[in-house]
Amino acid sequence: MFQPIGFEQRSINTSLGRMVYYTAAGEPWLDDVTAKDDRETLVFLHGFGGGSSAYEWSKVYPAFAAEYRVIAPDLIGWGRSEHPARSYKIEDYLITIREFFEQTCTGPVTAIASSLTGAFTIRVAADHPDLFKSLILTTPAGLSDFGEDYSRSFFAQLVSVPVVDRLLYSAGIATSGGIRGFLEQRQFAKSNRVYEEIVDAYLQSAQQPNAEYAALSFVRGDLCFDLSLYIQQLITPTAIIWGQKSEFTGPSIGRRLAEINPQAIRFFQQLEDVGLTPQLELPAVTIGLIRKYLPLLN
Repeated sequence: MFQPIGFEQRSINTSLGRMVYYTAAGEPWLDDVTAKDDRETLVFLHGFGGGSSAYEWSKVYPAFAAEYRVIAPDLIGWGRSEHPARSYKIEDYLITIREFFEQTCTGPVTAIASSLTGAFTIRVAADHPDLFKSLILTTPAGLSDFGEDYSRSFFAQLVSVPVVDRLLYSAGIATSGGIRGFLEQRQFAKSNRVYEEIVDAYLQSAQQPNAEYAALSFVRGDLCFDLSLYIQQLITPTAIIWGQKSEFTGPSIGRRLAEINPQAIRFFQQLEDVGLTPQLELPAVTIGLIRKYLPLLN
């Protein structure tokens, strides 16, 4: 799987297994001076979907490696992290995300997270505000927000059928054509922004042993929840970036969520002609917005 120049793979042990993460470890990011300083930490957390992994942020996080301590994990069940053969539940990710921050960070840090993982991060920050300095989130949604329950959709119901779920994953999701089709039709606003390296990175993650367990738990809707029931509890200063053409949850959902807690959610930026993952579709714009918000959320 793709690994940016100057980054190395490390890991920690969580209650559900080994979690791999990537961090700058040498040239051109670190030298004898920068390797010893006490730099602020930025943690980049990927969202969910067939073949998701830390690759999702790999066009963004190297831009911060000269100034910050950057870490980007593959969540449990994704990428190079362990893939326990289980039906994943919301608590699995709330717990392992918290464990990751507790083991890799020594003080409050900025978390930069996307989609459903962004919603999980809001819940972890609400319960453990001491772990977080600020949040910068792209399209954070629980996928059952304001009673619009994804798990009742036709596709979620179809994937809930035993045997059918595995066939759909192996034949329709974990293939080059399946990955490309999803990226072009569902994840990106413009299909010409999907290039071969993105497809290959997602495919490699999707074809890891037992990768179907986390992916199918997500697609069935087992990990979805109504974020509007939790977002009022957030006190961490937060900025939200929302792609105007996000396929599953449009910006109107994002604005409604932001309006529930304006004390914590200080910025809401809609991006025109962008889909679910601006960090892959328009990485330079995403980098610019993160740089804009980092000092404003202090």
